[in-house]
Amino acid sequence: MVERSAKTHTELGALYLQSGNLAVALEEARIAAATDPTYAPALNLLGIVHLTLNEIPQARASFERAIQLAPGDPQIANDYGWFLCQSGREQEAFKYFEAAARNPLYKTPTRPYTNAGLCHLQLKDEKAAEADLQRAVMLDGTNAQATYLLSSLYYQRGDLVNARKLLGDLHRLIEPNASSLWLGVRIERKFGDRQAEAGYASQLRRKFAGTPEYQALMQGNFE
Repeated sequence: MVERSAKTHTELGALYLQSGNLAVALEEARIAAATDPTYAPALNLLGIVHLTLNEIPQARASFERAIQLAPGDPQIANDYGWFLCQSGREQEAFKYFEAAARNPLYKTPTRPYTNAGLCHLQLKDEKAAEADLQRAVMLDGTNAQATYLLSSLYYQRGDLVNARKLLGDLHRLIEPNASSLWLGVRIERKFGDRQAEAGYASQLRRKFAGTPEYQALMQGNFE
């Protein structure tokens, strides 16, 4: 009965977190953790909310308690890994991402591979980031974040063919946004395809005026 109540409050808190209502998400997570202090998902949610609020000491305490309670839970391992990555402890994070991704019970292994890719990008290790992001996309071709990051990585490396291909894949998954349109402008500029470049630039000007990407376009700051 106690665990069921904690589970209900945790699920409610997660919904509020998704909708951006951090105050209520935090309250629901606190109620869940107080109702059943051994219910690891409640502590994990508490950690996520504290991290989102940039309350690092509280986030650390919650995540560490969650991982102690459920060391084999892949979702908790992934979230704790992300906390470590955001706390400047990237090398510690990778083992948690790997554990989460390799757990056969985890339904979304693409997520920890994406997080590992982001973490490697923080360390300027582009080769390792590429390997992780390729795994993420291979496991889930609808992973828009990993697809964009991989396209951007290929562009920076000068692999314009793969950068263009992945950007096309991305725009079949999601509506173009300021970041993806700006990447398209720069890819096509490097290719020398002025018509395609103008098409991306036109969309960026029309839909995303005022964004940093729009400002860079207006200033001709293509690198």
